[in-house]
Amino acid sequence: MFGYVKAYKPEMRVREYEVYKAVYCTLCRQLGRSYGPFARMTLSYDFTFLALLHLSLGEDCTGFERKRCAVNPLKKCSYCKQTGESMDYAAAAAMIMLYYKIQDNIDDGGFWRSLGYRLLRPLFSRARKKAAGRYPQVEALTERYIADQAALERAGCSSLDRAAEPTAVVLAALCALCGESETEKRVLERMGYCIGKWVYLLDAAADLEEDLRRGGYNPLSAGGGITSGGEGETAFIRQAKERAAATLNVCVAEACKAFELLPVKRYEEILANILYLGLPNSQKQALSGKKAEQKELRTT
Repeated sequence: MFGYVKAYKPEMRVREYEVYKAVYCTLCRQLGRSYGPFARMTLSYDFTFLALLHLSLGEDCTGFERKRCAVNPLKKCSYCKQTGESMDYAAAAAMIMLYYKIQDNIDDGGFWRSLGYRLLRPLFSRARKKAAGRYPQVEALTERYIADQAALERAGCSSLDRAAEPTAVVLAALCALCGESETEKRVLERMGYCIGKWVYLLDAAADLEEDLRRGGYNPLSAGGGITSGGEGETAFIRQAKERAAATLNVCVAEACKAFELLPVKRYEEILANILYLGLPNSQKQALSGKKAEQKELRTT
């Protein structure tokens, strides 16, 4: 994932931020316990959101307690007293998606460009198998998502909707798995679909200049006949991002509408902060050339 789905801290109350931080740290601990220390590399705001979403609809995490930080033993962090299904699910999804992303980067790059990923793959292969054993449905969804995305990129797809479809579909399914009733699943599926489409297109917009420089695939430039440093590049990039922004705004609005239909039991304020404020803030930063930074909450 990309680290775009995160809270907007300036508008969070202190206790809300502490809960958000505690869920983040609990997911970090769960990754280490279940899949080893290297698994903590998969920690991101996106999967924290997935864990928080799962928690908001269930009864996991009956409270929080202070314990030593696994990364920095000199300080204490807040953790959920009971990790439960929510953390296990988010951790497994993170491991599976990371492994397939590494594999996809190996397939797309040459030997030297993919050398780092080739070295990383053995570290996560066993962990992926373990996670897939617990959640075979997530494994199947992710494998199909990577295959569909790769096919579209090989074809040079220039349709924003089609290019974003695999990411939207897999996020829709991952979010739907957080629900219990059919009503919850339908609402979560819609919300996840909109967020997935938003994530893919926002990352495409943020990477547009870099992709033009290295000649990589990007749906915003596919079929446009523009090259890095060529005439009209600046105007093309501005127009492409404006085109993306129109779709991105619709995605955020639709995700928020779906959230309003969700019968959350707790953490509503935190989830609302992420959707109503966090997503627009990440979008603003990415479109202005400031890619979302993955700053670790436990170090603050």
